[in-house]
Amino acid sequence: MDTFRAYHADILDPAQQPHIIALLREHGLATFTGITERAALASVARRLMSIRPHRDAGPDGVTVITDTGTTGPGYAAFTDAGLIPHTDGTSLPDPPGLLLLCCQKPASHGGNTLLADAARITATLAGQHPAALRALSTPRAAYFGAAGGYLGPVCELAGSGRARVRLRLDDLAMFSADATPLIPLLRAVIAQHQQTIHLDAGRGLLVSNTRWLHGRDRYTGPRVMLRILGDPLPGTGIQPGFPAPAPGTQAAQAA
Repeated sequence: MDTFRAYHADILDPAQQPHIIALLREHGLATFTGITERAALASVARRLMSIRPHRDAGPDGVTVITDTGTTGPGYAAFTDAGLIPHTDGTSLPDPPGLLLLCCQKPASHGGNTLLADAARITATLAGQHPAALRALSTPRAAYFGAAGGYLGPVCELAGSGRARVRLRLDDLAMFSADATPLIPLLRAVIAQHQQTIHLDAGRGLLVSNTRWLHGRDRYTGPRVMLRILGDPLPGTGIQPGFPAPAPGTQAAQAA
């Protein structure tokens, strides 16, 4: 399936907003074309979300993600390195609900966007590795961030019949004694469900940050991405995460 085409909507057309909201409510993902400037991205974001401030963002909430040569824990996005699919804001008590990302300038080589649907990841774990999912869902399964970070489950309940995921697998992640041996399995299941999307200039995506893990390939040459984080506006009906799988069910095994 061509993921970009399957979830595409004209995000610049206000009349398409109900369609975009429907995509987010059902699939947690919408894709778009036609935006290369931060003002246009911020304008679209304000129609759909309450923009959250971020350490690296400007006053408009836009973070310019490019290779600045910055190094150190938590700054891998500002290098040319690949990024393992992850959740943004893992160290926060409540990670942002939505992530809006668009390409201003593609890399000369590489830099493809990686997506993995946590609904399928957790369904596979529930159906084939239920003990692993239980270990990753315990209250002290993971610690994300530096001092004052988050201690809690990788997969947790998010309202009636729903679950959400928060995950990072870099140098700001630590796992419990029970969860640590499961990380190779978790990475293998993520890879099983990983999709690669090439974003040319003007192309972008809007995803549920607590459903879709996102990352990128290593790249060469100048690459500039624009990102906004926020939460769905009241009245949209966009819920966090995804429908929670029932362990051992036929649906879980099929996913």
